[in-house]
Amino acid sequence: MAKIAVLGSGTGSNFQALLEEFADEIVLVISDQPGAGILEKAKAAGIPTALEEGGPRLSARILKRLDGIDLICLAGYMRLVKDPLLSAFPKRILNIHPSLLPMYPGKAAWEQVLADKAEVTGCTVHYVDAGIDTGEVILQEKVAILMNDTAKTLHARIQIAEHRIYPEAVRLVLKKMTGGAL
Repeated sequence: MAKIAVLGSGTGSNFQALLEEFADEIVLVISDQPGAGILEKAKAAGIPTALEEGGPRLSARILKRLDGIDLICLAGYMRLVKDPLLSAFPKRILNIHPSLLPMYPGKAAWEQVLADKAEVTGCTVHYVDAGIDTGEVILQEKVAILMNDTAKTLHARIQIAEHRIYPEAVRLVLKKMTGGAL
């Protein structure tokens, strides 16, 4: 059985979706924000948590906590992942992003999409690399933009799609890591 760590900064809605599918595999949750909802959700599920706020050598400090971890899932983690963490987990760090990458990388992609008057958006699960949302795409799902959409309504519909595809992408990656056996 794979051991998964989740890194998050916010409320933990994508963590919750992962938890529903991988409750036995998620063994650690790390946040950079004291009081983040993801920490409370993890504690309620009996999963060990850690707080690693920013500052020097953040990636190295996080790496020290990941002994025995097979896969890292970012769930609303609002920091760039850097070496030595990237080098230690090549093609084993995943992120979910609220747009159809490579379009609209970075923060608040749903607001960028609306400002551009795009007709469709979606979400992407991708491998994390040194860039901002530039890693290889694993899975995407389109979400239509409705005429009366606001940033709030569009983001809510994107999150529904995220909660559907993130667990699916994790399953695909785990299957690939184990040579097809889960």
